[in-house]
Amino acid sequence: MKNIFKNKWVLIIIVLIVGIIIGKLISPSVTDGVKESSYQHIEESAHQIWTCSMHPQIRMDKPGKCPICGMDLILADDNNQAASDPNEVSMTEEAMKLAEIQIMVVEKSKPEKEIRLLGKIKPDERLLNTQAVHIPGRIEKLYVNFTGEKIVKGQKIAKIYSPELVTAQKELFEAIKSKTTYPELYQASKNKLKLWKLNDNQIEAIEKKGEVVQEIDVLADYSGIVMKRNIELGDYVKEGTPLFDLADLSKVWVMFEAYETDIPWIHEGDNISFTINGEPRNTYNGTVNYIDPFVDAKTRITNVRVEVNNSQLKLLPEMYANGIVKADLKGVKNEIIIPKSAILWTGKRAIVYVKVPNREMTSFVYREIILGEDVGEFYVVKNGLEEGEEIAVNGVFRIDASAQLSSKKSMMNPSADGGKTSTGHNHGNMKAGEKTDETEMANMKKKIVIDQSKIPAKFKSQLGTVVNSYLLLKEKLTNDNANIQTDVKAIQKSLKTVDMSLVMEDAHNEWMKALNSLNKELKLLEKAVNIEEQRNHFLTISKSLSDAVQKLGIQMEADKTLYIEFCPMANENKGGYWLSLEKEIKNPYFGKKMLKCGEVKATIKTN
Repeated sequence: MKNIFKNKWVLIIIVLIVGIIIGKLISPSVTDGVKESSYQHIEESAHQIWTCSMHPQIRMDKPGKCPICGMDLILADDNNQAASDPNEVSMTEEAMKLAEIQIMVVEKSKPEKEIRLLGKIKPDERLLNTQAVHIPGRIEKLYVNFTGEKIVKGQKIAKIYSPELVTAQKELFEAIKSKTTYPELYQASKNKLKLWKLNDNQIEAIEKKGEVVQEIDVLADYSGIVMKRNIELGDYVKEGTPLFDLADLSKVWVMFEAYETDIPWIHEGDNISFTINGEPRNTYNGTVNYIDPFVDAKTRITNVRVEVNNSQLKLLPEMYANGIVKADLKGVKNEIIIPKSAILWTGKRAIVYVKVPNREMTSFVYREIILGEDVGEFYVVKNGLEEGEEIAVNGVFRIDASAQLSSKKSMMNPSADGGKTSTGHNHGNMKAGEKTDETEMANMKKKIVIDQSKIPAKFKSQLGTVVNSYLLLKEKLTNDNANIQTDVKAIQKSLKTVDMSLVMEDAHNEWMKALNSLNKELKLLEKAVNIEEQRNHFLTISKSLSDAVQKLGIQMEADKTLYIEFCPMANENKGGYWLSLEKEIKNPYFGKKMLKCGEVKATIKTN
């Protein structure tokens, strides 16, 4: 037996047998553990939702690429943080950066606003005068011959022949002969000449000459600039006939136009600095000394007057002025003020997203607020926010979209209690985990105001190329030409050159909405069999393109003006819009039958 155990091969066999026995005893528990772990992993993956950092409305059940922008999908963070409020919206740091979400602390400050006003130089109405003639007769000579000539008080302006003046001089000479006996008669004769505005020097000259003067000089009663000449050489005039309209421009008014919403901010005594288009390098300063108590019923503006000294006559009537008032609300010291970019609008409600304190992951919660006065790029908050709270001031629409996808309180669903996703947004033919409520999304987007200054010039230029192609199609329909296949393909080609990645957030969504509509209608337009059917599809194309241009802006060559025109009889009397570079109406919906039917509804500067 000892010899058997001394054999090394026997020992190896024994060890292997013992190992197999032990493995049999413990393997069931290990296998079960592996199976359980594997099942757990599969179950967890089945519940994972993948989304896009830039388009949180995308909800996929597996990783891949975003069907909108092509970015890699990431795991949604719907269940990674326990929130005390079911309406909290949590966002990772990566999502915050990609959505460009910025946060600010709510503070109180004095409401101040920089108001820009457009005005015109006007003559001071108190210094407007009419130079009349005081002697009836015939104009024999004009010393002042043109509008704009400067006149000084006492200067000769005309020579007049007057039979009444001849008679009055004879009466004066008779009175002179008996002035020692009848001094009253002599004085009455002189006063008669003075009433005709002859001065003492003129009367004294007549007396010294001792002969009747046939013609007498008319002297200016006022100083000023001739605004209007009312007579010609040889005209017969009556007493009181206006010869010239004069304006003293040593002082002028600058009449600024203030919108109704700006009136509470402007007060008498406020300082206004302004420049004149004719002299942009010089800055003038003035004080508001009058605010018109009436608002124009059509334009909703009122006049704000500033009086300015103009001794050098650099400020000429009808010149344009650009003024700036740094105003504040009288009687208001400290108020909560927040940027307009922090606010979402839906009807009468104003909404902000407030950061929830003491959370490991950044969270926001929906809150309605009451706004006060408009302070330029800011609003005064009357109720709903407290000093020291933090709010999102950029990327707010992204937060609201995430809330909507999770059926939490949001702009379009203010009464939600929190829960699973029930709405989505379908871009093109993408497959999403949830259904899309297109009507609610469309209504919500109508409330969004897009800052066109943030839209890249390259995108606006690309949109201008689309409009140029569209205008060629419009021209053919105007001329009743149904051969439009080449033009349709040109529009489709120009649409492909528009880089949607240049615009973000609301602007991106707005363009995607227009793009989907345009592509759909252009495909139908290709298949249209007659011009009436073509015009029906052109109606939708025009509406989608005009909406995009108005909201996103456009750049075209030579800074042309783009007109949005409207025919009330198009679309079975429901009305139809179209774009044009001509102000003159040329109707593409009726062509030569009613070429001039329509009106200009809006103008867009293409720069």
